[in-house]
Amino acid sequence: MIENIIDKIENAGLVGRGGAGFPTARKWRDVASSESDEKFVICNASEGEIGLFKDIHILEHHPEGVVTGIKIALDFLNSKKAFFNINENYHHKVAGRLTNAFRDHNEQGYDFRFFIEEPTYIGGEETALLNAIEGNRTEPRKKPPYPSVVGLWGHPTLINNVETFFNVSLIDEGKYKGNRFSCISGKVRKEGVFHLPAEMTLENILHETDNYPDFDFFVQVGGSASGVILNRDQIKTQIMSGAGGLEIYDINTDPKDILFKWFNFYQKESCGKCVPCRMGSYQLFDILKNCEEVPWDRVFEVLESTKNTSFCALGGSINTPVDSYYSNILKR
Repeated sequence: MIENIIDKIENAGLVGRGGAGFPTARKWRDVASSESDEKFVICNASEGEIGLFKDIHILEHHPEGVVTGIKIALDFLNSKKAFFNINENYHHKVAGRLTNAFRDHNEQGYDFRFFIEEPTYIGGEETALLNAIEGNRTEPRKKPPYPSVVGLWGHPTLINNVETFFNVSLIDEGKYKGNRFSCISGKVRKEGVFHLPAEMTLENILHETDNYPDFDFFVQVGGSASGVILNRDQIKTQIMSGAGGLEIYDINTDPKDILFKWFNFYQKESCGKCVPCRMGSYQLFDILKNCEEVPWDRVFEVLESTKNTSFCALGGSINTPVDSYYSNILKR
């Protein structure tokens, strides 16, 4: 019965798979307990960070399961209105099957709608997504209030990503085994998406997928822009985190090339709302562009400023890969 789904989700220990890892049952309860005459559900298929491609894999292979998970959420909240926010690069690949799945439920009185988004990193941030759907500039809002209380057009809104809704459908059917999807890329033999136990170590993931390198290497886990950098010893105990990305690098990769990839991504993806992130991300990119070797003191000076003064987490997330790369690889 639908009233039991929240207990099933909680007992399964399900957390969001969009990156933050927030307990799913808690988020659903927060929306359910918020008083309003209308509530919304949003499935976030933005996936705008490099190194991530599991959402499109799930949508191509399990679209009905994702839509079923959204319907379960609507029933739990006694709502009928859901938005499917989808990266425009994905829409043409999966629109047909998703539309068919929507149609089956729309005929039962549900209101499923596509929101097709130009892929951006900030577009995956839940409050920036709310602004985009409402027709406003795609930039984050101040929190609190959180979307569970004041979301789409001021109403409580449940936002989960593709994998989370798919897992809810598995939980409802008694088929959830505690697995999660991992995107493996970089200098590997078998790039792809793999469905493996969530508690499997990164080292075991690489062995299980026949991707453990035969050269000295390090990895970036979570996403290929915001993810933390770990060395070969650290992956023996660390499990998958963030949005599920795992990129492998050769230990001899030029540090400037690695930082250039990250800084180029961030200076393009900054929404421009606040000066520290807008200017800081550009300064980092510009510093590298005009230097033969990485001027680490200058880089960390700018990173410290963006981390401490940016409006949202995007500015702070630039620090994570750089600091961990410097600490875990270069100064090891």
